[in-house]
Amino acid sequence: MLKGNIIIGQSGGPTSVINSSLAGVIDAGRKAANVGKILGMRWAIEGFMAGNVVDLSAEPQETVNLLRRTPSSALGSSRHKVKDPDFPVILQRLKEFDIRAIFMAGGNDTMDTIHRVTEYANSHGYEMCGIGIPKTVDNDLFGTDHTPGYASAARYTALSVQQAGRLARDMQKVDQFVIYQSIGRDAGWLSCAAALTRKNPADAPHLIYIPERVFDKAKFLADVKSTHEKYGFVSIVCGEGIKYADGTPVSATKTKDKFGNEEFGAMGGSSVALNLHRMIKDEFGWRGEFQITESLPMSAIDRAVGQDLDEAYACGCKAVELADSGKTGVMVSIVRKSDSPYAVSYETVPLKDVAVKAKPMPDSFINAEGNFPSQAFFDYIRPLVGELDEYAELKYIPAK
Repeated sequence: MLKGNIIIGQSGGPTSVINSSLAGVIDAGRKAANVGKILGMRWAIEGFMAGNVVDLSAEPQETVNLLRRTPSSALGSSRHKVKDPDFPVILQRLKEFDIRAIFMAGGNDTMDTIHRVTEYANSHGYEMCGIGIPKTVDNDLFGTDHTPGYASAARYTALSVQQAGRLARDMQKVDQFVIYQSIGRDAGWLSCAAALTRKNPADAPHLIYIPERVFDKAKFLADVKSTHEKYGFVSIVCGEGIKYADGTPVSATKTKDKFGNEEFGAMGGSSVALNLHRMIKDEFGWRGEFQITESLPMSAIDRAVGQDLDEAYACGCKAVELADSGKTGVMVSIVRKSDSPYAVSYETVPLKDVAVKAKPMPDSFINAEGNFPSQAFFDYIRPLVGELDEYAELKYIPAK
């Protein structure tokens, strides 16, 4: 049973639903008999080491309720990689604030942080519980059917590519192609979500390139040419982390973050979309557009999926329930029970497994050509995102 104060932090990139998980921890913490204060890390583990701790117990319930539909990371985030000299400082802070359970919402690196902090504290005679709350729009966390935040970012991506694709179709006498760059350093889950609204072969997107498949420039240009010949324009989606056969990023980035991961955003120098744009222009001489949304899918609460918000909240509640029952060293895991009707349960997976494993798209979710998702992928994702908009299609009946 929990005895003492608990603390929660939000780490890495946000999602549009991460604050719903925060609200779940606060609400469940208030109901747990043995929980003292509910504390928050301002600026994640980096801020915690500096003593930036806030009392979430003092927040009005109205504010907590609003958190369930508030974008970005309300506590502030960080990408600090915990090093050996940090652990004594962290342990000092845990003792200072009488913290006996730590919760953090994040991805692989965050789960590694929780695991290492709790292991260090317990090995030094300070009883500590650590529970991870899954979060990433990339959907590449091991041990869970999907991550809170993915469905909403998938919906954002699908609608953006659908709407931009109609513009490209109708403006094809001006621009012959459009390229949408999606988040996804190591996995194509979000890029492939772009095809959710596609009903006919002529609809956008036509081609999708993801990190799970090696990028071949000659094949790419051949795909672009044949698609343009069929439809008069080309809609392309690319994952930010696609690479050539020798491992070189198509983005040409050489920048790495504090965890040693390649950065494909503004700090990464070039971009995949820009480089693909240049390839097409140089080869065919066409004019076209490219769109790089960066963090917009992470914070678009106006396009959030209600079910996604509810699952994020449930993960926060489950984390406190697990700690209150004596569990530690695990991440909350979403297990899908059925597709129709859609149903899930909330289980656990060891932090040490999540920290060292990623979840790329399975081969069965990718077509044989390696440039589009398969039907199996659509069967997987549709229950998560729900219904999407349909638009009018003119008959183009010739005038007499």
